[in-house]
Amino acid sequence: MPETRSWQVRWQSAQRSARAAGDAALRGWRAAPRRTRQTWRLTAVSAATGLAVAGGAVAVSGPWDAGQRTAERAVAAGAESGGERHGAGPEPVRSAPPVLSALGGSAHGGPGRAGAPLPTGAGLADALAPLLKDPALGPLRTASVRDVAAGREVFGVRADEPATPASTVKLAVAVAALSALGPDHRIATTVVDGTGKAGKAGQAGEARDAGKAGDTGKHRIVLVGGGDPTLTAHAPKPGPAADRPANLRTLAEDTARALKQRGTTTVTLGYDTSAYSGPDQHPIGPNENIAPVSALMADEARLDDSEYGTAPRDAAPAVAAARAFAGQLRERGITVDGDPTAARAPQQAGRIATVHSLPLAALVERMLIHSDNDIAEGLARQTAIAAGKPASFAGAGTAVRDALAARHLPLTGAVFADGSGLDRDDRVSAGLLSRLLLDASSAGHPELRSVVTGLPVAGFTGTLSGRYPDKSSGAGTVRAKTGTLTGVNTLAGTVVDADGRQLVFAFMTSGTTDPQGAQKALDALASAVAECGCR
Repeated sequence: MPETRSWQVRWQSAQRSARAAGDAALRGWRAAPRRTRQTWRLTAVSAATGLAVAGGAVAVSGPWDAGQRTAERAVAAGAESGGERHGAGPEPVRSAPPVLSALGGSAHGGPGRAGAPLPTGAGLADALAPLLKDPALGPLRTASVRDVAAGREVFGVRADEPATPASTVKLAVAVAALSALGPDHRIATTVVDGTGKAGKAGQAGEARDAGKAGDTGKHRIVLVGGGDPTLTAHAPKPGPAADRPANLRTLAEDTARALKQRGTTTVTLGYDTSAYSGPDQHPIGPNENIAPVSALMADEARLDDSEYGTAPRDAAPAVAAARAFAGQLRERGITVDGDPTAARAPQQAGRIATVHSLPLAALVERMLIHSDNDIAEGLARQTAIAAGKPASFAGAGTAVRDALAARHLPLTGAVFADGSGLDRDDRVSAGLLSRLLLDASSAGHPELRSVVTGLPVAGFTGTLSGRYPDKSSGAGTVRAKTGTLTGVNTLAGTVVDADGRQLVFAFMTSGTTDPQGAQKALDALASAVAECGCR
């Protein structure tokens, strides 16, 4: 854990002040009528925390930090967007009330989540049923709302019916990966001694562009991809090293140092992508939303300087990463003879250098906040590797389903054709999405906490930064994963209602013809849950 930085100290002080102000506002809370409490919640709590959130927004930079994304530390502005086109133009930073209760606690500092009144199905139906009739929604409309403390569904409409989830399928991938590997798992990218007999080349789609390795007599090393989707070739950003993703520059420095210690200054370079199998091209074909899925890539094969969102992609990510690595070696005094070539690292090969990704929890957070398709496909394949299955689209889908089945989740009709949700053959139910969020919100499953902390905050961060206008009651209170394909709109997340009860929800619709209208209708449903003290 990195040392507490100065902005953290300022933030903790601001939090204490906010809590003190909140306590004063709560003295008459329970004695007041429900409508009055709703007004107090939107004013007193926002005022008490607004300065703290604004201070945090000034201090924090970057979309993720040490795997600890929370609403309080991630108050972003501007056009953040991810694998879905949900971004908007830059906007002023707004203050937000607390939107994430502590494990086993209450968002309002009261007697605990279970101490607040439990909303009733009839009360939620009164609030939500009229909104589900919005003509902007498609002919298929499903919904599920669950109470976290009670652990049960309190409102549902066709909640067990499978539908196309779009990017909300990433919630399933996140839970599966965390269940199979744990939140502290890190993905290795390694350089090994390749002077033994070369094996079978890696993925065919990349090997075609690689050329043939000749028997040059030079010392051979192999760059082995482990499937880290956040590996970068860019110069490290300022800040503690523990907060940075794995870097090819660091790997090159360590490799060059080790080679020179052995008296080696000239090598040939191979690259191994055999950790993954099957086709590397997503079924949608070449697309700016996703790169070919490879066990070795740098910066998601982006051909520009972007870090998330759509971008042109290199058609051969492993080749590009290996060439970048070769260039880094040359800058450090190692002669790399010829171009990198596809190879299979020898069995029992000696390790020369290794870099590791940030913890899996941090990768989950980044995947969810930006709806990152490349990370999603990578985590699905990591789940397959952990289960001993082929790290392909098919193998990953089986592994994700098996990991969720082991958690006794409702999987009737579920199909995981990919990890990103770009494949229209994916099917999940609103009931499954709400159960995933219920488990992640539960004090009994802290290993899943990053599924909740990674959710975008309505009106502030990630794929929700351009949604929920300033006057919307859901702004700053709704945390949710979006899902958008042509004709498909979904929203699944968590909220604390007007009485301080933590709820999770999932709303799905298909056959929409007005995407903006459908998004607004889903946002209105989530806002209604936030406003509700539905009894």
